[in-house]
Amino acid sequence: MDPHNGSDTGCVPGVSRGRASTPPSAALSYAAHMASTDDTSGPQPPHSRADALVAHAEGSMSEDAVLTAARDRAGEIGVASISAAVGALLSLLTKLSGGKAVVEVGTGAGVSGLWLLSGMGEDGVLTTIDIEPEHQRTAKQAFGDAGIGPSRTRFISGRAQEVLTRLADESYDLVFVDADPIDQPEYVAEAVRLLRPGGVVVLHRAALGGRAGDPTANDAEVVAVREAARLIAEDERLTPALIPLGDGLLAAVRD
Repeated sequence: MDPHNGSDTGCVPGVSRGRASTPPSAALSYAAHMASTDDTSGPQPPHSRADALVAHAEGSMSEDAVLTAARDRAGEIGVASISAAVGALLSLLTKLSGGKAVVEVGTGAGVSGLWLLSGMGEDGVLTTIDIEPEHQRTAKQAFGDAGIGPSRTRFISGRAQEVLTRLADESYDLVFVDADPIDQPEYVAEAVRLLRPGGVVVLHRAALGGRAGDPTANDAEVVAVREAARLIAEDERLTPALIPLGDGLLAAVRD
């Protein structure tokens, strides 16, 4: 399949722009947030400092009405959504990768898709895959609300493991996986194949809220997530980093 299927003059998706000096992907509410997280009680234990840092990062981004509505619809249909901080990072990584052709595994209600599209150029195309037709209908509403034209998105309904095998080698700038953690090892192999040199793969739920690092945890999800991390770490073409946002993001750039 050809990921480049035209361009559109529609606006960048629903992320608050504010004044000209405000970054397009989010509004940083530094003053209020810093006031709430200033520590005057002296040194904190390492875990407390780490928790405070993550809480600050997760709370420092705001979303516009389109993203807020998409997030509300996600709750209505029982679909989990990435946090605003994860979304802002996705937008950044998409822009840094070139962002003309992006694959999303797990459409959800369109929240992550809006953030991905915000990092893409006007000629960029998002290919989004989900097995649930209701999810894709809901995401289409979110993209329409954001003014995203149909030529900017390609919806594919089906099992991602099968759909990914039909996509062209080395044709994508970024692959974002937000699906069942048990399937992460399969997605890694396909994602690396799809990436052009300089492309980025991003796995959400890569830490399972910390369970992946618990030596006493050995359930099926933990085993699968660890295997996906091993595959990425041992692939000499990839340079990875684990980022403690959301349920953990494992990102890797392909040489």
